Amino acid sequence: MSGFSFLDVGFTYRSLRAEMDAAYQAVMDSGYYIGGAALERFETDYAAWCGAGHCIGIGNGLEALILPLKARGIGPGDEVIVPANTFIATWLAVAQTGATIVPVDADPGTMNIDLDAVERAITPRTRAIVPVHLYGAPVPSARLRALAAAQDLFILEDAAQAHGGMDGNRKVGTLGHAAAFSFYPGKNLGAFGDGGALVTDDADLAEAVRMLGNYGSKVKYHHEQAGGNSRLDPLQAAFLSVKLNHLDAWTQRRREIAAVYDRALAGLPGLRLPEVAAGTEPVWHLYVVRHPRREALQAALAGLGVPTALHYPIPNHQSGAFKAEFGDQSFPVTEEICATCLSLPMGPHLSVADAEEIAARVGQALRGI
Repeated sequence: MSGFSFLDVGFTYRSLRAEMDAAYQAVMDSGYYIGGAALERFETDYAAWCGAGHCIGIGNGLEALILPLKARGIGPGDEVIVPANTFIATWLAVAQTGATIVPVDADPGTMNIDLDAVERAITPRTRAIVPVHLYGAPVPSARLRALAAAQDLFILEDAAQAHGGMDGNRKVGTLGHAAAFSFYPGKNLGAFGDGGALVTDDADLAEAVRMLGNYGSKVKYHHEQAGGNSRLDPLQAAFLSVKLNHLDAWTQRRREIAAVYDRALAGLPGLRLPEVAAGTEPVWHLYVVRHPRREALQAALAGLGVPTALHYPIPNHQSGAFKAEFGDQSFPVTEEICATCLSLPMGPHLSVADAEEIAARVGQALRGI
């Protein structure tokens, strides 16, 4: 029985080899290996693609979260609301500022942040909310924006998994005050190494983030703040520019695969499928199902040539990094998701026929456990 790849990060290079090689050669010939035209071109194009005014290339997705929080002066004594169900980078970013992490539980259907819980968590010390568009599924933004406007709160989207997701007629990246993106190789828009970006309509925030990522300097040797070094290099930017031209087509393939899974897996015993918030359109970075016998299902699928992955099996509040502070707290929906989640193969390397066969093998696996 033939097998499938869960993820194939080399697919984008193999399918665009000539364009990628030309982009590499152009940067190498330019002599600009920090900054330069290739980076400026990508920043301009990605901002326009998102529908935002500014894009700042950053070294990675984590720092794309940290820098705007610091630029807004968020630090010790401030509270930042984050989802309990997220990759740990969301929590780490707040921790790096010295602010207080305020986790809230997940919506049991979408697995994204529970907006009722967000509203209950706001206190006079709250300065920011960091909604995560987890697995590529946008968080509905109208209510978030209303809450933020009423309390003068900063909304920083963690959009690391959601390049191109839609809420109504607005793209992820324009749903709050700013958005952090990751270009880690496995992302829907992935580089061939680490990379990230901040997208915003706020010109002052964009300038502050760019300065913080460039040693606190706008003019060489004039250091206005104690900044750091976090810049997207032009070689990765050039590769990303090539990929950006193909991203919509790759996203369409992901949606076709998700549609197959939705149809073919519906009603299978014990299997809970991901739900999509009304008015939103995911980009399906991951397709995450849930089953009470997750390990048995995963083993059965492996035996049938279907690799799977866990995103994410350990709740952040129970991780070694945060257990001392949050281990006595309970987030039951998040804990249930982490104990039962299973990610099926997803990506443009798969065909619709592949998705049909994977779904059939999921059914076969469930009958055997």
